[in-house]
Amino acid sequence: MSEFTKSLPRNTILGVQFLFVAFGATVLVPLLVGINPSIALFSAGVGTLLFHLITRGMVPVFLGSSFAFIAPITEATRLFGFAGMLSGIVAVGAVYGLMSALVKWRGLGLIERIFPSVVVGPVIMVIGLSLAPTGVEMASSDWLLALIALLTAIVVVVYFRGLIKLIPIFCGIVVGYVAAMLLGKVDFAPIQEAAWLALPEFTRPELNWSAIVYMLPVAIAPMIEHVGDMYAVGAVAEKNFVREPGLHRTMLGDGLATALAGFMGSVPNTTYSEVTGAISLTKVTNPFVLRIAAVTAIVFALIGKISGVLQSIPAGVLGGIMLLLFGMIATVGIKTLVDSGANLQKTRNQVIVSVILTVGIGGAMVEFGNFSMAGIGLSAVVGVLLNLILPDKAKPVRAK
Repeated sequence: MSEFTKSLPRNTILGVQFLFVAFGATVLVPLLVGINPSIALFSAGVGTLLFHLITRGMVPVFLGSSFAFIAPITEATRLFGFAGMLSGIVAVGAVYGLMSALVKWRGLGLIERIFPSVVVGPVIMVIGLSLAPTGVEMASSDWLLALIALLTAIVVVVYFRGLIKLIPIFCGIVVGYVAAMLLGKVDFAPIQEAAWLALPEFTRPELNWSAIVYMLPVAIAPMIEHVGDMYAVGAVAEKNFVREPGLHRTMLGDGLATALAGFMGSVPNTTYSEVTGAISLTKVTNPFVLRIAAVTAIVFALIGKISGVLQSIPAGVLGGIMLLLFGMIATVGIKTLVDSGANLQKTRNQVIVSVILTVGIGGAMVEFGNFSMAGIGLSAVVGVLLNLILPDKAKPVRAK
């Protein structure tokens, strides 16, 4: 028996385990934007395999649904229709490809110059804070279930250790769902109506330039997050993935996976910090294990009953998870500013941060002809422009 055959059962168990680390977040995004979660699982699995192909199978990464796009997807769907919004997701993937080419040409310094932490940090904060009203609204549909789910997630992330600490979303949903069943608050119709085996619901995008302009700027934050994740997973695996296979390859793989998701009718993909944490905990850095997780996600997507269970989760349970999750996203933005050592004593940096937050959270909108830009996308563009325009020169020291 070959070494590969001997290790296959163990690697399969590890792969399924890694999927469950990413499972809660991967299915939560489509549920929040009104998409069947099976298509998100399918696109996450296929996208991860595509990423591994582009990066020569060297990087232990699993791609899951991106939280950065929840608000833009919801609003773009309302404005331009679901199929039109999907063309925006495809375009976001194309932007990743463009940035990949720029990184290969000019190096990482170009991205750091255009998207410094003083821009990325507050944009991430806007992503979390702009979603807060949605979380409160869903939680208010059943505060008891919301509090059960929320407290479970908090207890897991604060008091537990080991692998379970990495799945607070999954634990919160499971406990909240069980509580809802005991209280008779679960509608089992979606489960009963679902087939045991079924293909995900694919939707073809329709070209809509307004939706593309609306969605493109949102790519800034997850694109920078991708860079950080590559450094993080490289540190865990004790390899320099930014150099080999190269950041241009990892960013291209992420972009192609996102574009493919758009063509399928799914949500954008992104690298998952939770999976990196699981890799650090288990010391399993074999990319093959993550490819098993991807295949498992595809298999789960084809089981209709799983989709039925996910669609039967009460809104109150999801709302409780969102109360924690969206606040944590905003906290990541604050952490980005702190960790980078951004000097907020500078009036220039104060101006950039304050304008981004005001424009993003305040709901500002700019319209020109048939095009419009608002919220997260507009705040990101404003932040980039201010960073490039405002002078960043230290005051000269005067001779005494």
